[in-house]
Formats: sequence, structure tokens, C-alpha cells
Amino acid sequence: MTIAPSVLRTFHVSKAHRGERRIHPGVPRPRPTPGRLPRLTRMMALAIHFDRALVTGRFASQADLARVGQVTRARLTQILNLTCLAPDIQEQLLHLAPYSKGRAPLTEREVRPIAAEPDWDKQRNLFAKLTGKTSGPN
Repeated sequence: MTIAPSVLRTFHVSKAHRGERRIHPGVPRPRPTPGRLPRLTRMMALAIHFDRALVTGRFASQADLARVGQVTRARLTQILNLTCLAPDIQEQLLHLAPYSKGRAPLTEREVRPIAAEPDWDKQRNLFAKLTGKTSGPN
């Protein structure tokens, strides 16, 4: 009598609609990190998206973009002013860590005065003070 080789297969079971279970081949996808993405991170991404839409000519003016985005022109200006931040500050804002309890560690209102400063070195110093980090040699 010969014994057939055994077959090993990796699978996982997930819940579907109304408690139904489904079997999927392979290993399950990792769950996203718990917590919420800071609003400031989402606003920075939106500012870059809006700026790109204006530069490429998708919208003729900020007023058109504000109308389509369903925000006031003043609010659109506040959002777009985030693109005046130094590139390294923008990158830090885009990579803020998610948080799960309490308020966000940084708010847009706190960053607005920094974006109004035209000198990037001064922006970096102000941002370092805001976040509690020490700035580099200046």
C-alpha cells in the first residue's frame, strides 16, 4: 500500500456580510495601525493636491476650486498657505504619527503663523519650538 503525499495549504477565514465567512488563500493582510491620521496631515495632502490642480490648469482660479471643493475662498487660501511651508516641514506634516486618544498633537491653527513667515530658516526654528525639538545650527 502506498501513501499519498500530504498537501499543505495556507489560508485564512474572514467575516463577510451578515456573519458569512469566507476562505481566502494565503495569509491575512496586516491590519492598519490603530488610531486616526492627524487632521493636519490630511490638510497638508489636500493643500498639495489643490496646488497641483491649480498649477496644471484643471481649474482656472482659486474661486473655481473653492466652489468645486465646497469651501469658502478664505478657507481655500488657508489650506493653500500650507504649501508655503519649507519642504522638510511639509514632509514632517505628511508623516505625522497616528493618534488614538485625545487631541491631535499639532493643529493647523498652530502651524498657520509659521506658514506666513517667508524665511524657511525662521520657519524651521518656529516649527522646532512648536514641536519641542531643537533646531539645527543657525
